[in-house]
Amino acid sequence: MTRKFLIGIDLGGTNLKIALLDLNYRIISKFFLSTKTFKKKELLIKAIEFCVNRIINDNKLKKGSILGVGLGVPGPTDAKKGIVHFFPNIPGWKEVGLKRILEREVCLPVFLDNDAKVMALAEHKIGSAKGYENALCLTLGTGVGGGIIIGGKLYRGVSNAAGEFGHMPINEKGPSCPCGGIACLESYVGNKKILFEAKQKFSREISLEQLSELAKKQDKRALDIWNKVGERLGIALAGMVNVLNLDAIIIGGGVSDAGEALFEKIRKTIFKRAMSVQAKDVKVLKAKLGPDAGLIGAAILVRENAKD
Repeated sequence: MTRKFLIGIDLGGTNLKIALLDLNYRIISKFFLSTKTFKKKELLIKAIEFCVNRIINDNKLKKGSILGVGLGVPGPTDAKKGIVHFFPNIPGWKEVGLKRILEREVCLPVFLDNDAKVMALAEHKIGSAKGYENALCLTLGTGVGGGIIIGGKLYRGVSNAAGEFGHMPINEKGPSCPCGGIACLESYVGNKKILFEAKQKFSREISLEQLSELAKKQDKRALDIWNKVGERLGIALAGMVNVLNLDAIIIGGGVSDAGEALFEKIRKTIFKRAMSVQAKDVKVLKAKLGPDAGLIGAAILVRENAKD
């Protein structure tokens, strides 16, 4: 019997990451390309096709040994039909039948979903959400994405668009969001907002990594910023805890590297602002799988949907 493999792709606004995995979701090989060089939609699709063929050839495999290609994408999708509705942070994508296009080009089954949903699949299967029946998994970076696990299964909603935690409107008025909304949470806790506030406080450009390191060294200015972010997130999460009665909240993405300065404030704010019955049991945990979560989740998408 031919040994089978999975291909996982994590498409972001900065990088296109691709990995070859075995059926136990162990990564055998991976590489990435910068998406910034592919300005047009057609060029980015060609880049995905190139990456699939390259990882197969690099590992001296035949396409018959590949169970399928999973793809996590940074925007709302119709997973059943394989359609990308749009990408809030990558222009030029609207109602694109990406599954059909890629299946024609790479001659393999293709399955796609929102990147935060595939991260949630990964964390629930083998990461920090494993064993929890009702969990909210968040990715905090340039965008703020979410995947919801209810009753042990990924909740997609009627239009397969559930989980857009970053696009909850949290004020009557506020900044416009690329999603078309106003005063979305993402505008208050995304990378752009954090780095803008850091520049104001430090009077110079400062990276997210530097801000996290400074917080770990107890720098008061960095701690103030992360405390503010943690409070904003905690208030929004308190609402989710009240509505969904979650047993776990899993937080990943670059912002999560801020460590306890962020997490402790989130926990305290949830405990203070959520209803006592719901708040007492919820755990707030850091995601376990790091930058590989999207790749692993995309592979799980294949394993759970492909016909072997």
